[in-house]
Amino acid sequence: MIPRPESPATARAPARAKAVLILVFGPFLALLPGCGDKSKETVQVSAYVDKPPHGGTPVVLGDGDYHVELVRDAETGTLSAYVLDDEMEDFVRSSSPAFVVTATAGGTARTLVLSAVANPATGETVGDTSLFEARADWLKTTGEFDAVLHGLVIRGKPIADVRFNFPAGNDKD
Repeated sequence: MIPRPESPATARAPARAKAVLILVFGPFLALLPGCGDKSKETVQVSAYVDKPPHGGTPVVLGDGDYHVELVRDAETGTLSAYVLDDEMEDFVRSSSPAFVVTATAGGTARTLVLSAVANPATGETVGDTSLFEARADWLKTTGEFDAVLHGLVIRGKPIADVRFNFPAGNDKD
């Protein structure tokens, strides 16, 4: 017996049947749970934590719009202050030529004048910088003190009477 050639309509029949099955049962297949061992799936949840970029002491300024990160170098007796945004990700320039920190340690009050530091690499100048520094011999041996920050201006907003502890900071979170 000689096989009969398929007509074009008969040749398309299996493809049509497949298309009908997909259209009819496809939506239900999407509702079925996937295969596999779900006990091995992990979900990573990470809490965002503001961390000072230089590993220093974060001090929240005002309503939390800004921070100052304080970094003490005991070897040189230097206290550096970096002005940062609310999440301590970006540096924020200040127009202040200097600001004051009144520090109390061992019952003795001392005044630190943190002066603006120019940085030609970033284009920062005195009056338009995010870095301030002070040097004092007592910073070489004193690693903890209570303090009040005065006289900083950030984006036209005066910052004053900010109380903190070094190295604990003042963030209540």
